[in-house]
Amino acid sequence: MATLTKYPSVKRFGVRYGRRVKETFGKIEKAGRETSLCPLCRRTRMKRLAAGIWSCKKCNVKMAGGAYSVTKMAKETAEAE
Repeated sequence: MATLTKYPSVKRFGVRYGRRVKETFGKIEKAGRETSLCPLCRRTRMKRLAAGIWSCKKCNVKMAGGAYSVTKMAKETAEAE
């Protein structure tokens, strides 16, 4: 019998796509939903509004960042590949 995944949001895919793909997607999706550290006011209040758009609930600032992380820049993505 298959083991349960630790990312419940990927259960919607059922038996499709494989375990590794679902685990990776679950990590990315979980990171996008968590609150992040605001680089301006240093509070953990940044929320993702859309892909690459982040808003701080404390200082009411909107900024562009990575798709799933505030600090992820294109340079870091290029170096990782």
